[in-house]
Amino acid sequence: MIELSDLAQQTGVEYKGNSIAVSGLNTLSDASASELTFLENRKYVEQLKSTGAGAVFVTADMAEHVPSSTIAVVVDEPYLSLAKASKLFAPPLFDTKAPAAVVGEGSYIAEGANLANGATIGKNCTIMPGAFVGRGAVIGDNTIIHSNVSIYHDCKVGSACIIHASAVIGSDGFGFATTKLGNHIKIYQNGNTVVGDDVEIGASVTIDRAVFGSTIIKDGVRIDNLVHIAHNCVIGEYSVLVAQSGIAGSTTLGRNVVLGAQAGVVGHIQIAPFTTFAARTGVTKTVTESGKTFAGFPMMDHKMWLNLQAKMARLIK
Repeated sequence: MIELSDLAQQTGVEYKGNSIAVSGLNTLSDASASELTFLENRKYVEQLKSTGAGAVFVTADMAEHVPSSTIAVVVDEPYLSLAKASKLFAPPLFDTKAPAAVVGEGSYIAEGANLANGATIGKNCTIMPGAFVGRGAVIGDNTIIHSNVSIYHDCKVGSACIIHASAVIGSDGFGFATTKLGNHIKIYQNGNTVVGDDVEIGASVTIDRAVFGSTIIKDGVRIDNLVHIAHNCVIGEYSVLVAQSGIAGSTTLGRNVVLGAQAGVVGHIQIAPFTTFAARTGVTKTVTESGKTFAGFPMMDHKMWLNLQAKMARLIK
């Protein structure tokens, strides 16, 4: 916890109003009465009007929309102020005072594997050489973690999962605020990554931890090698992500979504369940109708894309 007045001082913000104890940062829609949030984009002003946050970074022209129960901290650049504040809530990477890692009955921890203090390993797990499980991370029962996998602090992996070599679970999301002079200020990613049960994650996959809350991989998902999933994404049950596909931040896939090889998905959109994207599809907008198949860039109905390719082939003959 940190007093709002102290937080403002440490982030270079001029503030002389009431103070509250701030427990952390969160989004406009999810913030509680002890949390600080921000408004940078005007399109979220309706969320500002109904926020339950204790305090919010806002520009002067948006202050009138702040609820009476929320303290308005007026700044020129709310996103930049949030970036500076995020460092104050970054958790420690190691805790030498935490108890030794707990390992469940029947688990095999190979020589050269590294379990940080405070980690928990379930029953009948296999942790191969070079794997690292960070502080506060939890691994469910019957899970196999291959060599050189890194599972960062506070992340959770379910039961009956397989994580192949050199995958990274819970690395920082790609987030920063840029000053007017062009300097990049890191936004500390203070959430985590949560992997459900019966998930298989391929070699060299990277799944970023959330800024706030969790990046979520739900039960039964299959992820091929060299896939990247950005911060705050939600991957629906039994979805299949093929090699070299990538998903930008805060995008949600419904259950049984299929991404072909090298498909790319923009951030902040939603994909309906049972949607399929062919290889190298550029997914540029929300999909609301289930059961459709898309291809091309920008994406179009798969049959339309096939017809277009046929017509183009005839033109060059």
